[in-house]
Amino acid sequence: MKYLIGIDAGGTKTECAVADLTGNILLTETGKSVNYLIAGADKTSANLFGLIFQCLKKLNINFSEVKQIVIGIAGAGRLKDAEQLERSFIKYSKSEKVKINQVKVVSDALIALEGAFPGKPGCILIAGTGSILFGKDDKGKIQRVGGFGRLIGDEGSGYSIGRKALQAVSGDLDGRTEKTLLTKKLFDQMKITDSEELITKIYKENFDIASIAPLVISSAEKKDNQAQRILNEEAEELVLHVKSMMKKMNLKKLNVAFTGGLISNKNFYSTLLTKKIKSSLPNVTISKPQLSPVEGAILMAKENLNG
Repeated sequence: MKYLIGIDAGGTKTECAVADLTGNILLTETGKSVNYLIAGADKTSANLFGLIFQCLKKLNINFSEVKQIVIGIAGAGRLKDAEQLERSFIKYSKSEKVKINQVKVVSDALIALEGAFPGKPGCILIAGTGSILFGKDDKGKIQRVGGFGRLIGDEGSGYSIGRKALQAVSGDLDGRTEKTLLTKKLFDQMKITDSEELITKIYKENFDIASIAPLVISSAEKKDNQAQRILNEEAEELVLHVKSMMKKMNLKKLNVAFTGGLISNKNFYSTLLTKKIKSSLPNVTISKPQLSPVEGAILMAKENLNG
């Protein structure tokens, strides 16, 4: 018997699915997160190989029986990066005395898109640590908006929200801006007591700025003006992403699914974003993803096999 493997390697966890050639999933296994851009191709390949090996061992399957592997991973949106990881994965597999038949590395956004709208046109708006909007037309052509990274893009993302929250807190500490509940929440989370400790945390301890975003959402729910202002600004940016996609795809109607840690579940931010899209873009329908990203990876593996 032959098998397909799909992987969703995200910022918080990595999920691996093994399916038969019809796409029927036999097993899913969750492993630790893989940050390709930080860990590099070699370490990422080792982690991915280990998770696949773990899955196959549970099913008593040999690598030789695997026909297609599709890996959706954050940081592989550019062709050069994807190809580098493919080569590294094959090289690592050889070092483990395993011959890989076919492996395809794509962006985690693409497998999420395929899972959300299998075989159909639609768009997926991702807002987690970063942000990006991917669209697929009725011919399968892919368009993207955003995804320029935290230094020049990622509007509406956890990083962008977190950065603005830190600015609001610094303004509060100086007395330059109005008081905000964010200051107390941030100090409690960081276990700090003054501005000097805040500066040390941010600049010397590699603090995860995106991790502040949930504090902004919870503060907005408590009617904090600064938190609500930040989320309002960031939601407007994501609305602009959707508007731009409609122009790129030349569509009058559009289906959009939300994914990513900030907007995939109901909260102040996702509700605000939904209201803004519905009021300014009445021809946009917000849909729930039909399948998970790892199921989207299995679908892509099946398509590659048949292609």
